[in-house]
Amino acid sequence: MLRNPTILLAYAAAARAWSTFVVPHTDGADDTPGLMAAVSNYASDASIVFQANTTYNVWSPITFPPLTNVEVRVEGNLTYPTSIETVQGRIAFTGGNNVTLRGTTDPDWGWVDGHGQQWWDLVQQVNRPYGWLFGNITDGIIQNMKIYKPIAWNWLTTGSNNLHIFNNTILAGSDNASFPFNTDGFSAGGTNLLFERNHVVNGDDCLTVINGAKNITWRDSYCEGSHGLSIGSLGKGGQDSSVENVLFENVIMNHTLYAARFKSWTGGNGAAINVTWRNIMFIDVVFPIYVTQNYWDQNVGPRPNSSSTNETHIENFLFENFVGVVNDTPGYVEGSCVSDPCWFYVPGATGKEVVIFDLYPATATNIVAKNIFARTETGAPVAAMCNTTTISSDVGFVCWDGPYIPTALGL
Repeated sequence: MLRNPTILLAYAAAARAWSTFVVPHTDGADDTPGLMAAVSNYASDASIVFQANTTYNVWSPITFPPLTNVEVRVEGNLTYPTSIETVQGRIAFTGGNNVTLRGTTDPDWGWVDGHGQQWWDLVQQVNRPYGWLFGNITDGIIQNMKIYKPIAWNWLTTGSNNLHIFNNTILAGSDNASFPFNTDGFSAGGTNLLFERNHVVNGDDCLTVINGAKNITWRDSYCEGSHGLSIGSLGKGGQDSSVENVLFENVIMNHTLYAARFKSWTGGNGAAINVTWRNIMFIDVVFPIYVTQNYWDQNVGPRPNSSSTNETHIENFLFENFVGVVNDTPGYVEGSCVSDPCWFYVPGATGKEVVIFDLYPATATNIVAKNIFARTETGAPVAAMCNTTTISSDVGFVCWDGPYIPTALGL
């Protein structure tokens, strides 16, 4: 039986409509101009391919125009400039619909080398670029990307909606005592974002959920050397900030400063609502659970005065099923410490606290820690910090500065 020729023609037209652009490469030259000269011709219904077995020189910034039905495949390696003076900015997706950024599972290819070690060795913190912007994208995927020694921040998703970000790797470990400052893994801005099965070794927040984010899930992942799974910081300069509906679940935190953290600046405004950290294993972690509304820059002086009406409010926070070891090593100093006292210094803390709630009065509603099982490296009793003048409800443990004793709610 003959097939309908109209349908056959439609299929043929659809097949012809999809195009593929292989990014050209020239040894010893910047490959960005060749991409940018052609990319507008492949802004819809196209594949843009950094081909396998090729190391591309991304020596100047890449800015993609708004894309529709486009996949960018990083099958070869990308290398940034080795010259600090040359680096100006990096790779930006500025908007679009149905956009996929896909690396490869080949262990030797698909790497993006930022050459960040030289920046860390020099403690060079001026003009550091953001690694990747995946902003204002609706229906997007970031999959199998591999980042090696990024200079500073890695991924930012501001303004995006409905993203799936999975099976990605960030390796920002230093070869020596130099600290990889501000090598945040993922900064989650936008709505309806699912992060899963990501592997992050870095020197700042593994994931930070930023102002305006809503419906964020981070699960089944690994974080090492980081500053934890964070909300914020929120409310800097009195900003009215909001975060809502966030779940961190099934995560290993290894040798990190924090495991679960909320941070809002003193004097901020707005609210963080419905946030859960659940099923967290922590290994060699200094502050497993840390909540503060008193975040401030210790480099510019003491904590400013504030009032209970001018703070970022907290509602429905749950820390559930935490198991691990508190690093209470005497004299511990983390690599990002550049002030005296160190920026993460907590007045009165013994270093043995599994949970610290540093709150202002009448600003937190229904904040609970339950099923928390911890020991210290030194074998000393596990402690807690909590001020009963700031919160009157049951928080799941005895609210005091003393041994950690769970209440019935916390068991």
